[in-house]
Amino acid sequence: MQRSELAHVLRASSAIANETSFVLIGSQAVLLLLDEPPPELLRSTEIDLYPSLHPEKADLIDGAIGALSTFHDTFGYHADGVGPETASLPADWMTRAVLRYVGDVTAICPDLHDLTVSKCAAGRSKDADFVRILLAHKLVVLDTLIERIGLLDASRHDLAHITHWTERRAQEASA
Repeated sequence: MQRSELAHVLRASSAIANETSFVLIGSQAVLLLLDEPPPELLRSTEIDLYPSLHPEKADLIDGAIGALSTFHDTFGYHADGVGPETASLPADWMTRAVLRYVGDVTAICPDLHDLTVSKCAAGRSKDADFVRILLAHKLVVLDTLIERIGLLDASRHDLAHITHWTERRAQEASA
C-alpha cells in the first residue's frame, strides 16, 4: 500500500461512516508513522481501522470497501473494519498515540513500539516478518518492546511467551 492509497481508504471510510477520526491498528499504519518505511513493510493491501468515536461503524466500512468488495476489486486495496479489541495494545497506548491529518480525516495510530507489540502478541508468520524488518532496520528497540509487552493485560496474554517470541525475532533480525 502507498500513502495515496491509504488516503483514499481514509476518505472513503469517512464518507461511509460519516466520521472524521479513525484509529489505524494494522501494519500499514507505518505509512503514517515513518517518513520512509522499508518497502518490504508495504506489501499488505489492507488497512485495519475503526472510527474512533463510534467503533461499531467499522462493519459499515468492512461491508462497503472491505475484502472482496467492488472497491477492492477496482483498486486492489481495501479497508478491514475492525474493533478496538482487535489489536493487543498496552492499556496506556493512547498516551503515546500519534495523530496524523490526512485531508479532513484524523488518523490515530499507536506509536511504532505499541503497534509492534500488537504484532508480537498476535504472533503470526506475517507478524514475525513485520517485527524482524523493524528490528533489522533499527526502527524499534528490543528493550522498549519488552517493556511495553510488560504493559499488556497479563490476564489475557502469556507475557513470558510473547517476550520469548519477540526475543527470537530480534535474534533472527540480527543474524
